[in-house]
Amino acid sequence: MTKFNINNKIFSLVENSENGEVNSETLFRYKQEKTLITADYNGGTIKYGKIIGYLEKDEINMLYQCLTVDNELKAGKAVAKISLDKNNKIKLKLNWEWLNDKSGKGTSEYIEN
Repeated sequence: MTKFNINNKIFSLVENSENGEVNSETLFRYKQEKTLITADYNGGTIKYGKIIGYLEKDEINMLYQCLTVDNELKAGKAVAKISLDKNNKIKLKLNWEWLNDKSGKGTSEYIEN
């Protein structure tokens, strides 16, 4: 069993690469069933987004897709490293890339609300 449980946790952005799409108004609502991870997200520049992935030790391998407020469909993949901050809040540090733009790679960090 994993030491991290993100079921029913809400995350918000701490920092993002310049070519990232989400901003500080975007909220991510995660669900977890054993190693299955899903999330819905919206707010800010995102009308609606969805994540599916699996948890292995302290990493989530994920695929994500979203519709922006400009009606642009985007999709990507990421590996999220899970850790705890000094206040025992869960942090997610993502290395991501867009699937429709091979030059579109970056990092982002999220914190449990």
